[in-house]
Amino acid sequence: MNKQDLIDFVANKTGVTKKDAHNAVDAVFDGIVSGLKADKEARFVGFGSTESAARKGRNPRTGEEITIAASKRPTFKAGKEFKASVS
Repeated sequence: MNKQDLIDFVANKTGVTKKDAHNAVDAVFDGIVSGLKADKEARFVGFGSTESAARKGRNPRTGEEITIAASKRPTFKAGKEFKASVS
């Protein structure tokens, strides 16, 4: 999903115009950047995820080799413009 997809989603979900949805999305992003510039933490529960493949591991108690199941982990990767705006 990119920014335009998010704007379209917000417009469709809320019934507002795309222009209003665009302004709302920009306001949210501006708020996040402003908070980070003020050395505040940005934490959004349930936001972002990536999948990790199944892998081999060891049981620390017994040393027995086990298979660790594939899973999803929450992640967020900041873009170039976002990184530049908070530094």
